[in-house]
Amino acid sequence: MNSFTNITYDEIEVGRSESVSRRLSQTEVEALALVSGDIDKFHLENDSDAVSGDGAFAKAVGAEALVTGVLCRRLPGPGTTVLSQSLEFSGMIRAGDKLTATVTVVEKRTDNNVVVFDCRVSRGEESIVTGTATVQAPVERISYSSVATPNMILRRNDSFAKMLEQCKGLPSTFCAVVHPCDRDSLLGPLEAYKMGLIEPVLVGPEAKIRAVAAAEGVDLSPFRIESTEHSHAAAERAVEMARAGEVESIMKGSLHTDELLGAVVSSSKGLRTARRMSHVFVLDVPAYPRTLFITDAAINIYPDLMVKADIVQNAIELARDLGIETPKVAILSAVETINPKIPSTVDAATLCKMADRGQIKGGMLDGPLAFDNAINLEAAKTKGIVSDVAGLADILVAPDLEAGNMIAKQLQYLAGADSAGIVLGTRVPIVLTSRADTVRTRLASVAVMSLVANARRTGQNSTGV
Repeated sequence: MNSFTNITYDEIEVGRSESVSRRLSQTEVEALALVSGDIDKFHLENDSDAVSGDGAFAKAVGAEALVTGVLCRRLPGPGTTVLSQSLEFSGMIRAGDKLTATVTVVEKRTDNNVVVFDCRVSRGEESIVTGTATVQAPVERISYSSVATPNMILRRNDSFAKMLEQCKGLPSTFCAVVHPCDRDSLLGPLEAYKMGLIEPVLVGPEAKIRAVAAAEGVDLSPFRIESTEHSHAAAERAVEMARAGEVESIMKGSLHTDELLGAVVSSSKGLRTARRMSHVFVLDVPAYPRTLFITDAAINIYPDLMVKADIVQNAIELARDLGIETPKVAILSAVETINPKIPSTVDAATLCKMADRGQIKGGMLDGPLAFDNAINLEAAKTKGIVSDVAGLADILVAPDLEAGNMIAKQLQYLAGADSAGIVLGTRVPIVLTSRADTVRTRLASVAVMSLVANARRTGQNSTGV
């Protein structure tokens, strides 16, 4: 938070100067590219050192922004109107450079309170921008207090928009929506229906479902309603319909997750397969250039080695269903070296060897890897890790539920990630929504489910395990 008080025209003296220093971040480089329309790959990539060339956006737009910032915030400050700028550029600007913008009063004009400034932007002793700016200075005191400088996160990869696009033209998936007895759990699937993603079957107490629909002004005449007495019965009926092939998927409504999964895991009437059931978070993290899968963060609390093998296989098949031909799988631990005192490192090494021997198929595994070197190439290089997975992971396999859940939630709430969630290792894919889910998240989860159901329908991307 910052406070700014201006310097009025009468208070300004020829020769007075003001400087502000700022380090140019990669995010700012990319933001300037969007502003200027100059999204040349050379200018944007992290491994491209220089931002240069006669029309390079960071030289022109960035330097002008720094100069304007000094004029409008410092000297003269709030209330200033920039009339014109004439700047010349030399040298190069790089992400990470510390730039200093300095403005010095060279002339005051009595007509309309005009002030002319000499302007300079330098990197250390090197001047990279020189020129002049003409402004109309304020005549009254203006103060801004508690001005917050916004922090930007630029989305590098809109995964969910791409998934929704993938769903276009696919047949709708018949989906049992279990106990849709509140606003969001009813309207979410109906919105998915409007987009052609699903054909919902509403399973639950009919009177409650219709009461919610009436309150929201929704016409339920196009939809089949399977009436049940309560939420437990709704879960059992949805599972029964899936076993009978009446629906291809299940979506959780306003019942507790344990109620639904209790019916799913029933040994005699549930939806278990030979594969261990597991949950996968599908995340669209603004700062990460690819879809990120995190597993298992919702079902298996302390998975042993063989359970982890199924968790990995489920995640690989999901990634393949979503169009990633050979997913890169990072088996996470606290460190990237094998240490018998840290069991997750031993499990990671064993899982990699299982993949080498064909016991896990369809993906490229490496581990143990710490979180930083799993998703950041520079971190992996710094630690001397030579790997086709490190820094490029599609799938992060957490050592246990607590770690997986914390990673996923931190990315959502601290890094602005959008998320979808799905349960696999069952006869049909199951969408587990949360009461905190946004409409975008609910639609993303349905899109993931639709792509999985379609892949199963057509037999595509099966690893045969």
